[in-house]
Amino acid sequence: MRKIGIDIAAVFILLGAFTHARAAEEKIAIVAAENFYGDVAQQIGGDRVSVTSILSSPDQDPHLFETSPSILRKLAAAQTVIQNGLDYDPWMTALLKAAPKAGRIVIVAADLMHKKAGDNPHLWYDPALMPVVAKAVAAALAAADPSHADDYNSRLKSFLTSLQPLDAEIASIRNKYEGAPVTATEPVFGYMAAALHLTMLNQRFQLAVMNNTEPSVSEVAGFEKDLERHDARVLFFNKQASDNLVQHMVDLAHKSHVPVVGVTETIPPALSYQDWMLRQLKMTENALTGNP
Repeated sequence: MRKIGIDIAAVFILLGAFTHARAAEEKIAIVAAENFYGDVAQQIGGDRVSVTSILSSPDQDPHLFETSPSILRKLAAAQTVIQNGLDYDPWMTALLKAAPKAGRIVIVAADLMHKKAGDNPHLWYDPALMPVVAKAVAAALAAADPSHADDYNSRLKSFLTSLQPLDAEIASIRNKYEGAPVTATEPVFGYMAAALHLTMLNQRFQLAVMNNTEPSVSEVAGFEKDLERHDARVLFFNKQASDNLVQHMVDLAHKSHVPVVGVTETIPPALSYQDWMLRQLKMTENALTGNP
């Protein structure tokens, strides 16, 4: 009797594991190169999707990413893939070739926005992007799982509605501070600054830092003067990537009492895309009022 009991228990354990595995398999596997795209995909897909975001650590410099066998396995199983494009995540193209899957849908943000080589790759700071990405995700999920298309479209509608506070904050800042001169160590926040109608200074310096080249002596001197003379009302800098020159500018801004706003290239833990954007907009508004 004891042996039979053990065998029956083992069968139930195996059946439970098999049922759990089938339930996991029924979910649509999505891999996002960056966690802000993964977060949007999760909001659209709900409990019908399993989302893996490759770049997700707030302490990780996205430009220093290295792949791993576990990432390749997850990508091989992915039915939908979302990437930024514009050479921001070029490793994704190589990984997709190494892990092909029939019928896979690949969503490239840069293609959706009709961007071309040489454009600023930090597309997620463009307020116009995520509604387009969300619609593409909803369409991909509806194609893969037609029986739940209404659910995906309902979540898409909720997501688009949830962006209204961001749009309202952008409009508020634009109305108060349109034309205000600001600067940045690299163009991470560039699209949002443009949406706010801020005047961005030192763009050649920013491009040099982004492309890992040395800014010219005159570009460095011009940047320093803009901070020392308060010609720039705010300094934006990338909290996830820095070097001695960038840190020098941040230190000079603090010394010159120019408010500094640190922005990131991934969503910090426990925040949604909406929360993340709204937090940075609030920081920007606070800085523009002159509060460091």
